[in-house]
Amino acid sequence: MKGMHGIIFSYEKKTALRELIEHRIHGSIPVGGEYRVVDFMLSNMVNAGISDVGIIMHGKCQSMLDHLGNGKSWDLSRKRGGLTLLPAFAYMEGRGGMGQFRGKVEALGCVLDYLQEDVRQDYVVLADSDLVINIPLDDVLQDHIASGADMTCVCTSVPGEGSDTYFKLDETGRIVDTAYDIYTPEGYRCLNLYVISKDLLIRVVRDCVSHNLYSFRRDILQAMGDKLHFHAYVWDGYAARIDSIQGYYERSMELLRSDIRAELFCPERPIYAKENDASSTYIDPSGECVNSLIADGCDIQGSVRNSIIFRGVKVEKGAQVDGCILFKSTVVKKDAVLKHVIADKYVTINEGRTLMGHEHYPMVLGRGSEV
Repeated sequence: MKGMHGIIFSYEKKTALRELIEHRIHGSIPVGGEYRVVDFMLSNMVNAGISDVGIIMHGKCQSMLDHLGNGKSWDLSRKRGGLTLLPAFAYMEGRGGMGQFRGKVEALGCVLDYLQEDVRQDYVVLADSDLVINIPLDDVLQDHIASGADMTCVCTSVPGEGSDTYFKLDETGRIVDTAYDIYTPEGYRCLNLYVISKDLLIRVVRDCVSHNLYSFRRDILQAMGDKLHFHAYVWDGYAARIDSIQGYYERSMELLRSDIRAELFCPERPIYAKENDASSTYIDPSGECVNSLIADGCDIQGSVRNSIIFRGVKVEKGAQVDGCILFKSTVVKKDAVLKHVIADKYVTINEGRTLMGHEHYPMVLGRGSEV
């Protein structure tokens, strides 16, 4: 099949997300009131005509498993192919009990049988689950084929936060250098989104595994750059990687801007999410909602401003919520005041409490907390 097969990496890694990943892996972090982060990459793949997606998971996967189900929400529930969950790290005992995996190449090596036997398409798109983006992956494939490259790497000229990989390009768009964790960012930031042929991917993974190589960045992007043709697809549209509390808060607040929402949720490439049967949200005549995203099933009787409210949240009379992100089933009781707070699921803020964070250092309440 002259198309793409999707592989999404969703496993534990070192980030500054603290309380938000105590009970979940990165891809299942709630975002935007209705979505999980993984919904964006899954939707990108489905919108590009991809019908088979494998998700490599490790760590606290229960939240992700509950969210994905059989893949029906993304039209990936099929008798053959569709959505396949790949607990690659369960194979570690058979590989000598070395503990956690060291990199993506090692993870791909553990699902090599899947790549050989279950990938029916000619090309594979590799992606992380912590990227919020709406990109036409079919255009990336066409650009990859036209360039004649061995692998196409999606990157952006917009600098990012934290330790990122940066590319230097020549005048043809070929990647001539790959650098990581550089003091002064220079070049194009890698978005960890790649298109490569199935056959080449299998050969590269086999070669790396046979030489005890495990890092995609070091052992493929850096080590093979002079042997293989790596081509850049430059995407300067919206792209946000969720890897810190501050980054999560800022990227979430950006969704209150109409121009950002118009780019991320464009009608020609819709973002799909797990369906829910919640009732409509009730907003009391004496309450208010200003410049906020409110999900279904909420009961708003107090004041909500500049906030993102997930399903089933209750804000009682006299309560004030400003610049906050409240996850599912959070309760803000009478006369409580919240400003710049991120509350995970099932949090209760008792009557009259005042919680004040800052837009540059939001307060985070862990799942099930009571204040």
